[in-house]
Amino acid sequence: MMKHFLTIDNGGTNTKVVIFDEAGTQVAVKSFPTKGLEYQAGFHEIDLHKLQQDLGQAIPAALAQAKLTGDQIDAVATVGHGKGLYTLDKDKQVFMNGILSADSRAEAYANKFERQVSTIFPISHQHVMPSQAPLLLRWLKDHQPEKYAQIGYVLSNKDFIGYLLTGEVKQELGDASGNNLINLETAEYDRRLLDFFGIEEMADKLPELIHATDLRGRISPAAAQLTGLTAGTPVFGGMFDIDACAVATGVLDDTKLSLIAGTWNMNIFPSDHLASDESGLMNSIFPTGKYLWEASSPTSAGNLAIILKMLMTAEMRDAEDAGRSIYDNLEDFLENTDAAFAKVIFFPFLYGSNVSPDAEGTFIGLRSTTTKSEMIRAVYEGIAFAHRYHVENLVRALGHRPAVIRMSGGACNSPSWVQMFSDILNTPIELVSANELGGLGGAITAAVGLGDYATISEAAQKMSRVLRRYEPRPDQVKMYDEKYRVYRQMQVAMDPVWASYHHMQNQLVNRAN
Repeated sequence: MMKHFLTIDNGGTNTKVVIFDEAGTQVAVKSFPTKGLEYQAGFHEIDLHKLQQDLGQAIPAALAQAKLTGDQIDAVATVGHGKGLYTLDKDKQVFMNGILSADSRAEAYANKFERQVSTIFPISHQHVMPSQAPLLLRWLKDHQPEKYAQIGYVLSNKDFIGYLLTGEVKQELGDASGNNLINLETAEYDRRLLDFFGIEEMADKLPELIHATDLRGRISPAAAQLTGLTAGTPVFGGMFDIDACAVATGVLDDTKLSLIAGTWNMNIFPSDHLASDESGLMNSIFPTGKYLWEASSPTSAGNLAIILKMLMTAEMRDAEDAGRSIYDNLEDFLENTDAAFAKVIFFPFLYGSNVSPDAEGTFIGLRSTTTKSEMIRAVYEGIAFAHRYHVENLVRALGHRPAVIRMSGGACNSPSWVQMFSDILNTPIELVSANELGGLGGAITAAVGLGDYATISEAAQKMSRVLRRYEPRPDQVKMYDEKYRVYRQMQVAMDPVWASYHHMQNQLVNRAN
């Protein structure tokens, strides 16, 4: 009988329940919005009780779509966004919201600690980012000490969901290593990291570490009643979502690069060596035992969704009335325009930047004749330019270009946008047959955990298949190279101005209050 694996893939924008069979065929997916709460600018949280309720509806719906019962699911894995903060109290109860990876409340802390990063880089091989757990913990310690004092367990997103399913509190190594909590030489927690961030009290709040294919626990009776899964079904460690996408697309060494264009701009590949401090890259522990090199920022497809809400409300309503999505109409538009269409440059920094910490989303080159269509195409291009910035940093550190880029994330729903990425990066791009790649990565984890395959590499080879390849078009490459050159010149020119602009904004806010 064919085995089936269920993955819960909790992203910053949507949460998905995906079911795959042992051959890597996707048989069901149910999703719901990851309902972020932004009660203050820069604060991005999630109601964890609501998340649990939503999972209680989505899992039975996925089972029904696949025409399976709970006892026909052989194993479960969890996949989730990296960074952020999910906590339980000393009695393993939820007492505060989860904090999403888009959160920027600790930005000032990140700037301060990054100036001293040479102290810890030889330990964690990580730079400092506002949404890493240690930064958020330090912010809570200083600003909400009553919540900080309640913390009994510190978890990442997918490990929190693993707890909901099993009642077991465990932390998967790859996720923790991408969150400035792990000594990458020893693959263990290191108190010196907690001391550096001034959160030494958290030393005994960090859960037992497990690997991606380790047994996390089994579906508890309470979770079985909520979800329709069978009590006792094994739940495996799972992966940080960027690891899951790399595995699912067959990016297992440095001959290929994994590009994820979703809520975040993620560009990664596994290596036998650690990236240096000078490279500006992040390191973490990949599930195969290699090190993952990462260049990332919140400058990807999430920007498009915000701009559409700003500029295209009427068009979105009209498309819905016509039984279409705005993205269907935009796909038609992209197919019929090219790199020469938009004369405007867009910086996709609505959630943060990959250059100056104070940089913000910007259109440059608006004229009286500029159309909304030009602006929208500029957004698509600007997001791809932001990825190119990271890819070029990776290539410089690696010393050679990848033979191919395997792409994943929401942008893959637009063939024209994928072609644009290929043109802007001047590199072939391949898509694999599964469209829920985090889910497939989780299924691969579960298959290896059950012993169906000996290694992640073997499972990926059997369960992942290339569906389509996009080749860069020389005429478009030439135009985009010129656009990107100007894009970078403008970024450099703006760099000394952003701090003054941010100061001016703060003064205006203070006067308004």
